[in-house]
Amino acid sequence: MTSFSQGEKKWIPYLLFLPALIYLAGFIGYPLVKTLQLAFISEKGKVGMENFITLTRDSTFWKALKNTLYLLMVIVPLQVILAFLLALFVNSRFKGYMTVLYIICIPLALSDISAALMSYNIFTSHGFLNKLLMKFGFIDAPIYFFGLGLSSRAFWVIVLTELWRATPLVFIILLASLQVISKDYFEAADVFGFSSWQKFFHITLPLTMPSLQSALLIRTLFAFQIFGVVWLLSGRDIPILAGEVYYQQAELSNFRLAATYGFIIALICIVLSWVYLTFLKTKHSEL
Repeated sequence: MTSFSQGEKKWIPYLLFLPALIYLAGFIGYPLVKTLQLAFISEKGKVGMENFITLTRDSTFWKALKNTLYLLMVIVPLQVILAFLLALFVNSRFKGYMTVLYIICIPLALSDISAALMSYNIFTSHGFLNKLLMKFGFIDAPIYFFGLGLSSRAFWVIVLTELWRATPLVFIILLASLQVISKDYFEAADVFGFSSWQKFFHITLPLTMPSLQSALLIRTLFAFQIFGVVWLLSGRDIPILAGEVYYQQAELSNFRLAATYGFIIALICIVLSWVYLTFLKTKHSEL
C-alpha cells in the first residue's frame, strides 16, 4: 500500500480537483473570456460599448427580446402549474401510478430538435392533426400553422411543444419534493380536522417551496436559452435572443454581435437568478 507523507497529503485534494479545474478553464473559462473580448472590443480595436449600441439600434434585437420574454411569461408559469398538478396526482399513488409516471417522463429522453420535428409533423398542413380533423369532417381544408403571417399560430405551437418537452423536468423535481414530506404532518392535520385545502396551503405548499423555487429558477434560465424548437418551427419569423446568436454567428459570421447577444442573455439570466434568490427566499433557507 502506498503511503504519503504529511506534506503530500495536503496536495491530494488539489490534485483530485485539478482535472475538473482544467476542464472548466478550457471549456468554460476560455470561451467566456473570448466572448467578453469580442463583445466589448469593436472592429477598430477600441474597448467600449459600440457593439451594444449597434444592437439597440437594430429593431430585430428588440423583437427578439420581446418574443423571448413573451415565451418566458407564458411557458414557465404554465409548466410549473401543470407539473405541480401532475406531481400531486402521481403522488396520490393510485393503482397504476408508475405507468403514468413513465409516460409523463418519456419527453425527457427527447432532444429539443426531436420534439420540434414531432410537433411539425403533427401541425403541418399535411400533418396528423389536419388529416384527423378532415377525416372526421370537422374541417374542409387544412389549417396552416406555419408560414408568412402565421407567427401567432406558430407561437402557440412552440408553447405546446415546450410544455410537452420540458414539463417533465419540473415534474420530477416537485414529485421528489412531495415524496419526502413525512406522513406525520398529514396525520396530525387529520387529528385537528384540517380540510384538504388547509393541508395543501399549510403543509404541502410550504414544504415544497424550496424545490418549487429551484424548479422555477431552472426553467426560467432554460427558457432564455430556447433555440431548437423555435428555429425549426418558425425560423426568424419569431426572432428570439438565442436564435439571433446562431444567426449572427453561423449565417452572417458576425462574431462580435453574436458574442454581444450571448453576453446579454447571460446578464439577464444572472439578474433573474439574483431576483429569484433574493425575493423568493423561503423561510427554510433564511434559517
